[in-house]
Amino acid sequence: MPGAQLSEFIQTVAVYAIPAIFAITLHEAAHAWMARRLGDRTAEMLGRLTANPLKHIDPVGTVIVPLLAVWLGGMMFGWAKPVPVNIRNLRNPKKGMVAVALAGPGANLAMAYAWALLLGLIFKFSPGVGSSNLFIIEMAKFGILINVLLMVINLIPIPPLDGGRVLRGYVPESIGHRLDAVEPYGIIIVFGLLLMGVLGQVIFPMVIAVRQFVLFLAGL
Repeated sequence: MPGAQLSEFIQTVAVYAIPAIFAITLHEAAHAWMARRLGDRTAEMLGRLTANPLKHIDPVGTVIVPLLAVWLGGMMFGWAKPVPVNIRNLRNPKKGMVAVALAGPGANLAMAYAWALLLGLIFKFSPGVGSSNLFIIEMAKFGILINVLLMVINLIPIPPLDGGRVLRGYVPESIGHRLDAVEPYGIIIVFGLLLMGVLGQVIFPMVIAVRQFVLFLAGL
């Protein structure tokens, strides 16, 4: 690996690491929080009701896959260990599962907004764009992007993505059982659509639109 290329890779990882790790892990923590709020303490008892990334990191999905994506110059993609939810413990199982599923993308939207607010504060109060400010600016920009991207991807209505679980909560049981049968192959379907470029054509306009909305809310 050439020295210049390695140096650029390290700088990119330094900018991306914190926003990406928290975008992925706090997404899962939000699922755990909502499940606890609605009556299921499974995730809490397993130590997943925490903002500590170490409790949520999946070595492949949180580390290896995102690093490969950065190295290959592709779309940032990753995942954490799924939060276990016992739907039978929820006070209203069907509606409760919808709320638990939406909590993850909701957390990503909130984090995107928080990064946008940070970006606005830097632009407003920073006397100049020094190297340290530039580092934080790039980190904040990526924080907005990765959170919006994860939110949009997770809302795709294919199980086991959150959008698939939301869809499962609203369709009749006859259709729901068919969705359950698709769930073991859902991630393979999503990866296939990504590799074919089909999914990108659908989600990127949505990512751009949501990103602009977040920036607008933050006054940028």
